[in-house]
Amino acid sequence: MGEFDIHTLQHQPEGQQFDRKSFRIDAKSLAVILVAFANADGGDVVIGIEDDGRITGINGNDDHLNELLRAPFDFCVPSVNVEVHFIDCTDANGTPNRVLVMHVEPSMQVHANQADDAFYRVGDKSKKLNFEMRMQLFYAKGGRYYEDEPVYGATMDDLDLDYVKEFCDKIGYAKDAETYLRTNKGYVTTVNGADKVSGAAILLFGKDPQKFFQRARIRIVRYDGDEERFGREMNVVKDVSFEGRIVEMTQKAIDFVDTQIKEYSFLGEDARFVTIPQYPPFCWTELIVNAVAHRDYSILGTDIIVKIFDHHYVVESPGILPGMVRIDNIRQMHFSRNPKIVQFMQQYKLVKEFGEGVDRMFREMAEAGNPAPEYKQIDFMLKVKLTSAMREEKDTAKKSNMILEKSNMKSNMILEKSSIKNEQLIIETIKANPSAPIPIFQKITGLSRSGIWKILNRLRENEVVRRIGSDRDGYWEIVEKSEMEGTLKSKKKNKNGIANDTVNSTENGTENGTENALENDTVNDRMDNEKKLLFAIIEHPNYTYEQYAELIHISRRTIARMLKNLHENGIIRRVGPDKGGHWEVIGNEQCTIDNEQ
Repeated sequence: MGEFDIHTLQHQPEGQQFDRKSFRIDAKSLAVILVAFANADGGDVVIGIEDDGRITGINGNDDHLNELLRAPFDFCVPSVNVEVHFIDCTDANGTPNRVLVMHVEPSMQVHANQADDAFYRVGDKSKKLNFEMRMQLFYAKGGRYYEDEPVYGATMDDLDLDYVKEFCDKIGYAKDAETYLRTNKGYVTTVNGADKVSGAAILLFGKDPQKFFQRARIRIVRYDGDEERFGREMNVVKDVSFEGRIVEMTQKAIDFVDTQIKEYSFLGEDARFVTIPQYPPFCWTELIVNAVAHRDYSILGTDIIVKIFDHHYVVESPGILPGMVRIDNIRQMHFSRNPKIVQFMQQYKLVKEFGEGVDRMFREMAEAGNPAPEYKQIDFMLKVKLTSAMREEKDTAKKSNMILEKSNMKSNMILEKSSIKNEQLIIETIKANPSAPIPIFQKITGLSRSGIWKILNRLRENEVVRRIGSDRDGYWEIVEKSEMEGTLKSKKKNKNGIANDTVNSTENGTENGTENALENDTVNDRMDNEKKLLFAIIEHPNYTYEQYAELIHISRRTIARMLKNLHENGIIRRVGPDKGGHWEVIGNEQCTIDNEQ
């Protein structure tokens, strides 16, 4: 806690690393709190303050005080390392007094009380551990590695020697596969003439690892929306699981998640789309790899779970943070719960930044304009969350307008070859993603942060864009063209007078004016429909004529004519036969928006 302040000690809420007790507590009960702190994240227990915050102090009974001071040695096995501090204060009766603060550091050992019961701090409670939980804690602290434990019932026949041979060839090992297993890393040992096959051997080289580790799987769940709903409101879109040997299982999971991560596209300086993923690829990949490499395989009842929501991504892995790793030092501290598995995954380039991957993940999320990753330890599950700064419009009408703007943006890229200024790039990006963070603008323009703000402020002063909400939580909005035209038209009418409008109307003739207006409306409608159709083709290349017609609200005959014109003008092409093929916009094959396969 550092410097101790009596007011803070009185009123700080009890929690994961803080507890407050009356001087009436006995030494055995105090030992339970000390053991729980040592086994978890450490903490401070303050003695001499009641639950309601009243200071009753510790003076007046030196024998009882000495019993409490001996609790870390007399009632904790092994002894708990404690720093003792006495804080002078005035008690509730106005008398000079003291309180006792006992500071406990997290320990690399598993501690128990004199009755051989182990406890672990969970929130503001000291939770008693059953045998299975105690062993999991023992493995997590590195007292032993569970990956080295022999697997009951496993024999050499359960290992794929051909796969072992491939690995030997990869690392340049010249001897045969069985010799490698028996002479390296304790994969296979012999005890009293019987082979003992380790957990690492089964997970890395097994023919069927899930025969012995049924839940050593990666489950991936995709949700519609930003929260997990159940029952009639269940919003699961996809739910798949991957099994097999660790390397193959991990790669399959990564390949699948790659198809589920959204991508956002923006016009680049060369009139081509720049595609930016919702999360930096290294970040979401690192979470999967870390979960597989560092999960607690002694926890047999649950899978690694990857949850993909519209705007955040969560990986849940069985096991507490290993060794001395804590949430507050996770960027600097590294500890391998399964060192053999980690080293093996390194050979296959899955572990890319040994000991530095978490820190790099924080940096890349910040560089992309996203919030920092969030780590939470909930009982014996570690949960990590990535949140995207990208946001789509929530309002349906606004979303329709955004889709139309995206279609205009894409069709303009195809039909127009003129150069685009930075101001235009920023405007088009805002149209596609009103909540785009500053790093996105920097990436597509190559400008500095201050350069981006200069352009945004200039566009705001010229009433081209406006900011809705705060700089931190708001979004940009394009000033509607009708608003600007209405203002200009009003100013022009005030300047020239109403009579001038009447003269022009008379000279041109009512009939010609009506015909020109109808002709212009028809041309504009046709162009708008073509842009809508182009965007529909990009989003739904496999749609039929009828589906395009229903989507754009025009007739099938008009769709057929528009497709023919676009095809003859070299704007789209047909891939495959008329039945079973699809349309493709030329020059736009790689461009996707909010790509969800």
